[in-house]
Amino acid sequence: MKSIYLILSLLFSVGIFAQSNTSETYLADTNAIRQVLKTQQDAWNTFDLEGFMQGYWKSDSLKFYGSNGITKGWQKTLDNYKKGYPSKDYIGKLQFTLLSISPIEDQSYYVMGQYHLKRSVGDARGEFLIILKKIDGEWKIIADMSS
Repeated sequence: MKSIYLILSLLFSVGIFAQSNTSETYLADTNAIRQVLKTQQDAWNTFDLEGFMQGYWKSDSLKFYGSNGITKGWQKTLDNYKKGYPSKDYIGKLQFTLLSISPIEDQSYYVMGQYHLKRSVGDARGEFLIILKKIDGEWKIIADMSS
């Protein structure tokens, strides 16, 4: 009987540790993802589009789904940002509102939110759904669907 209690105690302890470890991992992941988006927001607000793009996966496999259709690749996405936001008047001041950060599978999450641009050429706002994946120890946006 004592061995049954011992086994149950061990299983219960392992279960609590696994649950705690999962919660700690989730918290660490979501904090790191929030930091990626904060860094992007800060770069945007200083008219640093290259800095903003550091949050994206620097790969030809990056996918951006926007009002002009699908853009594939990091460089093409940067080029489109430069064309669409050619000056500080168009860049304005960006603020993200994060509505949900949810795991998809190990080492990847989706983030749903809104963006708000205050600009002298007219304010803009919309919604986004991005997918981030931990690549070489860093969280990177691998797909962006913005409207």
